Amino acid sequence: MSRVGLLLKKVGCTSVYDDRFSLVPITLLQLEENVVLSAEERDGVVIARVSFGTRKLKRPQSACLKKLGLEKGGRVVEFRVSPRFMPEPLGSLTVEHFRPGQYVDAVGTSIGKGFAGVMKRHNFAGLRASHGVSISHRSGGSTGQCQDPGKVFKGKKMAGHMGNARVTIQNLLVQLVDVENCLIGVRGSVPGCKNSYVLLKDALKKGEFV
Repeated sequence: MSRVGLLLKKVGCTSVYDDRFSLVPITLLQLEENVVLSAEERDGVVIARVSFGTRKLKRPQSACLKKLGLEKGGRVVEFRVSPRFMPEPLGSLTVEHFRPGQYVDAVGTSIGKGFAGVMKRHNFAGLRASHGVSISHRSGGSTGQCQDPGKVFKGKKMAGHMGNARVTIQNLLVQLVDVENCLIGVRGSVPGCKNSYVLLKDALKKGEFV
């Protein structure tokens, strides 16, 4: 079980030189002011609630923050962490939460592409360009079988809305950590457009954080 993650704003993409003087592409993520609202242990699991950034809140949310002595808050995210990684309530997290060389998982909402055909959405080959094919060059072809089963099974790859979905990219390498500017540079791309929010947490498949 991992530690608390961070909710960061996607700034953009750039490239830097690594230790081997190879030019690698990175995505810059910025951490806004945050505060740990609570950390409660239930059945051996700690549920930590962290507020990231600032925005206009509704009255019930503002009342909860005032009980904690806070005047402002933002997006609240819950994390399941192990007891030995329990964060301190009313404390804050910094970009030093992650270190260069560490692997992380990035969770975000992919860019919406609108309605897309099967060739763009599912990488279909399409039909032939000639030899009896007319108009339906980019169609998906047959979607069913015969009288039995006499239906199209659920989950069939078809044309439809593409993108704007929750996506997780695993095992991204943390290339740099800029404490002064509250920036984290992750090698490769992360889901979402500029100014969108990305959830960064310890990599699930790279073992427990040491």
